[in-house]
Amino acid sequence: MALDQHPLLNAGADVRMAETISNIKQNEEVWILKDGDGCVMLTTDDEDGVPVWPDAGMALIWATEDWADCEPMAISLKDWLQKWTPGLMQDNLVIMMCPVPGEDGEVMDPETLAEKIM
Repeated sequence: MALDQHPLLNAGADVRMAETISNIKQNEEVWILKDGDGCVMLTTDDEDGVPVWPDAGMALIWATEDWADCEPMAISLKDWLQKWTPGLMQDNLVIMMCPVPGEDGEVMDPETLAEKIM
């Protein structure tokens, strides 16, 4: 499937969020983008956060322009819940759920995501 044919690409933010949560639970992994410096971060007017996606294909759609050197990375659900969630909370970061070009996606705090995927 071509990246621009991904079924979630043109879905609304609420649908992308629901599908991301469903895929995380089903596959027991969270997808992020990383580069040589670590995890990709997004900044909005109000908050800083980590974008997550339901699969590598959706993450790759974001990996253009400034992020062209990034690659998708799967994090096991166990590691996400035990390491990432507490770290994100400590750093006051939010989760950007399945952003697509031109739209950041729904914002969720790490503990809310943890409750939804456990």
